[in-house]
Amino acid sequence: MGDIRRRGAIALGITGLVAPLTLALGSTPAQAASCTTQAGPYQKQVEKFLGRPVDGKQSAADCKVIRAFQTKHGITPNIGYAGSVTWGVMDLMNKQKAVGNKPNAAGKCPTNKGRIACVNLTLQISWIQDGSRLVYGPVPVRTGRNGYETRTGLKKIYWRDIDHVSDIYNVPMPYSQFFDGGQAFHSVSLSMWNPPGSHGCVNMTPATAKKYWSLLKKGDDVFVYGRKPGT
Repeated sequence: MGDIRRRGAIALGITGLVAPLTLALGSTPAQAASCTTQAGPYQKQVEKFLGRPVDGKQSAADCKVIRAFQTKHGITPNIGYAGSVTWGVMDLMNKQKAVGNKPNAAGKCPTNKGRIACVNLTLQISWIQDGSRLVYGPVPVRTGRNGYETRTGLKKIYWRDIDHVSDIYNVPMPYSQFFDGGQAFHSVSLSMWNPPGSHGCVNMTPATAKKYWSLLKKGDDVFVYGRKPGT
């Protein structure tokens, strides 16, 4: 949800895209009618992630904790089935955690631009650096889903609107910082791991969006690279 009200002033061909470890805004899915007794293809991996006995067999206790995880992160159907979407979210969380405090270890985000906000689509993380010095992050983010991908490349923040509301979707986009034709950093109320993703913006938790607002300014660079899983 990243359209801009001032279309007359900013002729950028805006497409109205949505808009750390650490949307289309929505609500947490309602509780499913029943809890499945069927073991999923990722049963053992999910059990290990959740600290359950790793036996590859579904139990009522397993289903309860799997279902709670699914409900928290907006995974549907939330019936406690250890399927590919649930494990995909967990696997991404593991990979994000493994980054530690060296998100730019591979050197893919430019270090010759001064202050820059980096977005790694593959790992769904973002951070701010000054040269090679890490300023903030990494934090988990939620980027564009299949068909609404967050565009890659070097950008600049060209407009900031702390109380932005999308004209197209009529939803609030607090702490919006636009960097590419309607795509922006902004706050959302959902989990950063809520599938399938935004309509193009880089979604952040309220705390992260506020921090980015305080650390960045108009004209600062943004670099987006990689590819979001599933796109």
